[in-house]
Amino acid sequence: MKHPHTHSSHPALIKRLRRAGGHLNSVIEMLEQGRECLDIAQQLQAVEKAISQAKKVLVQDHIDHCLEHALEDARRSGPSAASLDEFKQITRYL
Repeated sequence: MKHPHTHSSHPALIKRLRRAGGHLNSVIEMLEQGRECLDIAQQLQAVEKAISQAKKVLVQDHIDHCLEHALEDARRSGPSAASLDEFKQITRYL
């Protein structure tokens, strides 16, 4: 059974974040080996970009799917202050 907060994008996000984690471990190894700072900075930039993109996809997916359901509920039973608050909270991460 799927967790209620699991979306179709989550498996791809997990894969992306695991790959970023592997790159981050590589950066740590590069530091331990005394590699050039430019090489390390480039790898850190790649890790940062991968994580940032994963966050963006997660937030957009949340807005697209979770809040879509909240709007449907609002049409049936009136607007929910909790749904609006959740929307405001998640957009802080954009």
